[in-house]
Amino acid sequence: MEKQIFKNREIALLTKHKKEIVIKPILEKETGCRLIVETRFDTDKLGTFSREILRPKSQLDTARMKIRTAMKLLKTDIAIASEGSFSPHPFVPIAWNIEIVLLYDKKENMEIYGVYEGAETNFSHLKTNSFEEAVSFAKKIGFPEHYLILRPDNEYSKIIFKDVDQSDKLKEVFDFCMSKAREGTVFLETDMRAHANPTRMKNIEKATQDLISKLLSFCPDCGAPGFVVNEKIKGLPCELCGLPSEMILKYLRMCHKCKYTQEQLYPDGKVSPAQYCNYCNP
Repeated sequence: MEKQIFKNREIALLTKHKKEIVIKPILEKETGCRLIVETRFDTDKLGTFSREILRPKSQLDTARMKIRTAMKLLKTDIAIASEGSFSPHPFVPIAWNIEIVLLYDKKENMEIYGVYEGAETNFSHLKTNSFEEAVSFAKKIGFPEHYLILRPDNEYSKIIFKDVDQSDKLKEVFDFCMSKAREGTVFLETDMRAHANPTRMKNIEKATQDLISKLLSFCPDCGAPGFVVNEKIKGLPCELCGLPSEMILKYLRMCHKCKYTQEQLYPDGKVSPAQYCNYCNP
């Protein structure tokens, strides 16, 4: 069994969307902690995927705000938070999901997060005046296990229906939106809240597992947890000219506690393709 680094400590989690379903069993088993869930604070105030409230902070800073709130409400010195984002991939025409599961330990002055990043998401939308098209869209995104959100007209309508998770409800809400639609269309979108989207919940689980793998990496010098890569240095030599390229030359790991540093060449003994060299391929 791995060293239980948080044995008998209480870790706070602020969520209203049941993220403890995937975070709690992994965290408690691997660290020995006891996860306490705080639901009194409305996390939608920090931003909603359906855009009624825009997220004012970055993804990481929003997770930090959740941690500070959880620690204050539950009076703990350690907390965990999950925050996700969805956007088009910068180079490929697909939706891209990034999930962060952040842990902060005030006692040890340690902040560390696990990440999932990938295209495993049903993030999508449809604007239509046809209920048949709406049903086809619903099937495509995994309805009813994956919930839908509906609005009349477009994504900016202030009339919004969430928690659409049954066929009868979909028909009822679609007809109502059509009756209110000035443009004669209904805007449907996937509900990306964790409890309403099993695909996203699995990605939060993967980010939690990534966090655990980082926590269980121990400093070779003092044994503190979280001995992870915190800097990537570019400069892998070009295969043609030998000058530093844009590819990673080495990783640096530094202990948050004793500041022991370790270098790891990447990839060991290899060179960069010329396409990543600013001299050969300006």
